[in-house]
Amino acid sequence: MQDPITLKDIITTARTPSILKRSVKVALVVGTILMAINHGDALLMGEVEPARIGKILLTYLVPFCVSTQASVLATLNAQKTQQPSL
Repeated sequence: MQDPITLKDIITTARTPSILKRSVKVALVVGTILMAINHGDALLMGEVEPARIGKILLTYLVPFCVSTQASVLATLNAQKTQQPSL
């Protein structure tokens, strides 16, 4: 029987450089596209208030979290399938 995935496994895997690099790249590309779609007109008109800055930061945070979660689960599942069963 295989050991269940623990929170420690998830956090350790999420902190690996390859996953962090990939997540940052995804966040920059996807976040920039979403930011331009959702806030581009306001930014071009100079409407930059604190609430909008918070929303823009969330626009980048969401793809980072989604990419990290997908990479972590894929990595951990791949490791589980490679472990020999006793």
